[in-house]
Amino acid sequence: MNKITVHCTVNHKPVVVETEPNKRLLDLLREDLGLTSVKEGCSEGECGACTVIFNGDPVTSCCMLAGQAEGADIITLEGISVDGKPDLVQQAYMESGAVQCGFCIPGMILVTEALLAKNPNPTREEAKQALSGNLCRCTGYTKIVDAVLLAAEKMRGEASR
Repeated sequence: MNKITVHCTVNHKPVVVETEPNKRLLDLLREDLGLTSVKEGCSEGECGACTVIFNGDPVTSCCMLAGQAEGADIITLEGISVDGKPDLVQQAYMESGAVQCGFCIPGMILVTEALLAKNPNPTREEAKQALSGNLCRCTGYTKIVDAVLLAAEKMRGEASR
């Protein structure tokens, strides 16, 4: 089978990778680039475990072909820490007790990052709506929504300094 070459930016670094044309973005990120925070859950775009930030928007990488990443800017959980330490969103999730098994959390955190980049002061309802494509079986959603609102508060606090 013919291969394609994909040029994109992943976690703030330029990437050039040769891959199969029918490979999913999820598999490219996990298998070819070793970014294991991107999880495979339902393989249908329903659970959000494979969420990445793609050109500023959260997307389910299991529903995208690797070739669609040509020229794209992609962020995974590995790309949001600051000097190897949790960023404000990750801290808020920990402080709110929003993490249990951790399977869904990378996708939840990335949805939160994308939401707060566009809306730094979301309401509880806006946070719930943003997270609606991500499923969690452990924590329920109250602590996760609390984490989104705490992260927004922390980010506003940082911005006012």
